[in-house]
Amino acid sequence: MTTGLLPVDGATLHFEQRGTGPLLLISQSGEGDAGRSVDLVDALADDFTVLTYDRRGLSRSLLHDADRAVTLADHADDVHRLLAHVTDRPALMLGCSFGAVIGLHVAAEHGGQLGALIAHEPVAPWLLDAEADAHRDELAHLQDLFTSAGPAAALPAIAASLGIDPASQDTEPGLTPQPMDERRRANFAHFVTAEFTALRTDPGCRDRLAATSTSIVPAAGRTTPATVFDRLAADRLAELVDRGVTFFPGGHNGNTTHPRAWAEQLRRTFLGAGARR
Repeated sequence: MTTGLLPVDGATLHFEQRGTGPLLLISQSGEGDAGRSVDLVDALADDFTVLTYDRRGLSRSLLHDADRAVTLADHADDVHRLLAHVTDRPALMLGCSFGAVIGLHVAAEHGGQLGALIAHEPVAPWLLDAEADAHRDELAHLQDLFTSAGPAAALPAIAASLGIDPASQDTEPGLTPQPMDERRRANFAHFVTAEFTALRTDPGCRDRLAATSTSIVPAAGRTTPATVFDRLAADRLAELVDRGVTFFPGGHNGNTTHPRAWAEQLRRTFLGAGARR
């Protein structure tokens, strides 16, 4: 594995790269940093050069001004600069949840950098039309709950919003432990307090997606309830790009609960998108 630091506008990004084959960038969900999908990367490294990174403000990616608001435009520009730093050819991208929203912005603004984007359950209120404001209000409520009652109260509420069952035992065996340690707690606090605000205030990129050269594959977890925010957003994205939803094993966090099955589905999906080079 190789690691590096990349200066970007207002931050310094930590990134990691391993494997051989076509370049595949994974943009993580929630508080996930470059190591969050370690088991998925292990399962992909024989077929892809897998690039992961800490989003600005998480783990080893430092903000130069902690008081400056972080926007989806910032995150998309970070990915644009990171891809330009490591390759001059179109890459593949897997975006999970928050990472999927970033991916959609990259496809809209820098479509030539992405051959294909798998957007798994993008948590983008702007995809939801009439229900958008209700979900923006829901994000604001979750922020208030985190501030007033702390992570113990906010975590179950966020899980319910995304259709995640914390008690579920539906996981593959032998997964790398991912304890909620001090680093993850700090990342989670940043995610809720700063990045929920970025989601609430994001104007979206619906019109620009129509013109992108990126092949966009809407995706959802097989066990994610059909009525929750993230699944509804995947369905609306499918309507927007006129392509059916591709279902992946597990639920919203299937990339961490079913990494080997996800690796197989990713191989099939990228081949089907005609984007594996």
